[in-house]
Amino acid sequence: MRKAFVIAARRTAVVPRGGAFRDLTVDALGAAVLRAILADAGVAAEAVDEVIVANVIGEGGNSARRIALLAGLPERVAGLTIDRQCAGGLDALLLAQALVAAGADVVVAGGVESYSQAPERRMPGEKAPYAEARFTPWPERDPDMAEAANLLARRMGVSREAMDSWAISSHARALAARENLRAEIVPVAGVIDDAFTRVLQPHLTARAKVISGEITAANAAVAADGAALCLVVSERIGARAVRIISGATVGADPDMPGIAPVAAIAKAMADAGLTTALLDRCEIMEAYAVQAMACVTGTGLDAARVNMAGGALARGHPIGASGAILAVRLFHDLKHGFGLAAIAAAGGIGTALVLQRPDPT
Repeated sequence: MRKAFVIAARRTAVVPRGGAFRDLTVDALGAAVLRAILADAGVAAEAVDEVIVANVIGEGGNSARRIALLAGLPERVAGLTIDRQCAGGLDALLLAQALVAAGADVVVAGGVESYSQAPERRMPGEKAPYAEARFTPWPERDPDMAEAANLLARRMGVSREAMDSWAISSHARALAARENLRAEIVPVAGVIDDAFTRVLQPHLTARAKVISGEITAANAAVAADGAALCLVVSERIGARAVRIISGATVGADPDMPGIAPVAAIAKAMADAGLTTALLDRCEIMEAYAVQAMACVTGTGLDAARVNMAGGALARGHPIGASGAILAVRLFHDLKHGFGLAAIAAAGGIGTALVLQRPDPT
């Protein structure tokens, strides 16, 4: 099977809903990143075979196609927009890998989201719009995400203090890495840093707004706008770049979406023939602190190697882009060896991706 490599990966900063990106469409966010990764890799727009973009709360109409056209790609590039909720950004990379295996040479893959410009949605006959789609056909097994996170914390015996401590560490790591993070961020609307990252301290987490039980505004990721894309190519184009070793998307218990990545990580690692001890870097989604903590515990990951430059708690959560942001982070921070990215999605879905950067010899 033809191997797939990532030769460039960039993202916008992540900005909370209503912030500096509030007037920017997903097309504008995505096109800015697409142009940047082509320039980084020295790849001509005419060489791109396909663009795959995850988008969850947009207006439809094939965002990937619009992004491709706005970025100046040839009209023959049709674009493919996918929705697997939070997992979509990583799933786009797995689809890109499959296209390369099938004969493509250059595929752009990632995700984009604008909470600020999300259209109002309502069901026929309903007066009030809905904020969240259905994720299962059974209302009794379709929990609110914060309530599901709170239930997971109770079942695991994870205290609010422990979740807050994880969040405090996420912000501290992100602040310490701020200058390095700028290497992966494409300046858009004058923004060069993740806008939500701040000095978070126990007295602040103690008074954070409660969302559900022990889940608060401090230990849950904020809704945000952003885009992240990777340039996935065949061995003919970039054989000494970061290789996609394996990946898996697994459905799990819809009642416990936060632990769905555990099964995906296990499958991706088994397919790669690796143990977690061999991972140099791990990027685990922090939609909720407890969700990341559960994935670390459930898979035996070394917590010291997880989200070493902060996670989504310190950035925000642009749903369709969040998985791709994890891949961008790995691309920039993985200097050698193996790295893992994993994310949970509503409905009980987990996706994991294993990358490898060869030693520079």
